[in-house]
Amino acid sequence: KYYPFMSGKIKPDSHLGKLLTSKGVKFYSTSTRASTPFGAGSLARSLPTGTMGLQRRHMSSVPATMKAAVIEKTGPAEVMEVKEWPVPKVADGQVLVKNEYAGINFIDTYHRSGLYARDLPFVGGQEGGGTIAQVTPKAEEMGFKVGDRVAYSILQTYSEYSAVPAGKLQPIPDGVGVDVATACVVQGMTAHYLTTDAHAQLIKPGEWMLIHGVGGGTCQWAAQMAKELGYKVIGTTSKGKEAIGRATGVDELIVLDEAPGTSFEDYTSVDVTKKVMEITGGEGVKCVIDGIGKATMDISIDSLARRGIFVSFGNASGAVPPFPVLRLIGKSAFVTRPKLLDYTENRGEMLRRSDQIMGWIKAGKLKVSIDKSFSLSEAAEGHKYLEAGKSTGKVLYKI
Repeated sequence: KYYPFMSGKIKPDSHLGKLLTSKGVKFYSTSTRASTPFGAGSLARSLPTGTMGLQRRHMSSVPATMKAAVIEKTGPAEVMEVKEWPVPKVADGQVLVKNEYAGINFIDTYHRSGLYARDLPFVGGQEGGGTIAQVTPKAEEMGFKVGDRVAYSILQTYSEYSAVPAGKLQPIPDGVGVDVATACVVQGMTAHYLTTDAHAQLIKPGEWMLIHGVGGGTCQWAAQMAKELGYKVIGTTSKGKEAIGRATGVDELIVLDEAPGTSFEDYTSVDVTKKVMEITGGEGVKCVIDGIGKATMDISIDSLARRGIFVSFGNASGAVPPFPVLRLIGKSAFVTRPKLLDYTENRGEMLRRSDQIMGWIKAGKLKVSIDKSFSLSEAAEGHKYLEAGKSTGKVLYKI
């Protein structure tokens, strides 16, 4: 660390060699290009010999193991076990992020339950934020360095460290907290593509959009973004989240009873389609953004205007059942089932979305609600909270 000119000259059986070995530090010659990944506690083997501050620039102190919420079998929230897990190795072009927060999203519960298949075992999560603890040469060429604050989306974020491709990193600007930036990565980016592109421009500013569940997480963002983009918005929410729903600035809010024993909206308690038709003068809406799923499918399709689009992006009440395409003929309607990955195809598209979201936040045009932060040791409780429909904003793990 302090004598980089000694790289390649330390003998394993010397006092210094033994000391480094006892500390878990590997020492190699830096005159050879490394073909293997950087390991936790290793030196950056492919860097030029004699570079002062070599190790300090490329890595901070990294342990060999970390705490992580691991799923070894699928099932209810209790199958997640917080245990010691190897710190991931980083290949050139990646960085190692020391996580401060991990986002909890419904898709994480689908992975844990087995609804969306994953190879077992795996570390949960796909949304994180923190500081770079280790950087590789190719990542450094992209402008990243140890200590940078970043947010990102990859599989495996319910952990103290994550190995992240540099192309997936979203720099966190000054004035934006790591918790807020972490909330942006999945929910914020999802809301952005839903309101800007998933509807294939079949809705124009000044036309009506229906967004279900505006008192919750993603659609609380979507309602605000839709208004910022010039759409007229009808939102649905439960009585317990009415104040939050109104705070999004929707033009009309349909308030429903709560389903017994949950905080979810009971979509049988109000004739939502009838309300939508009254509000729109019998025309319906040009776009429905629906993360509820099974409970709202019929409502969403029946609320569409002629040549409107049903954007189904989530399964909070259960997966949308199969339905015949002939179901759409009544108003020549469209339907899409999008996912975030296809709307962040490359780094340029990802940063375009991220930059606009961060700009709205800094300008005070977008209010980010952090509802609750669980410790990683409370992994199961975080999933239970989300699945019970209790969230009124973003739910996080504080690592």
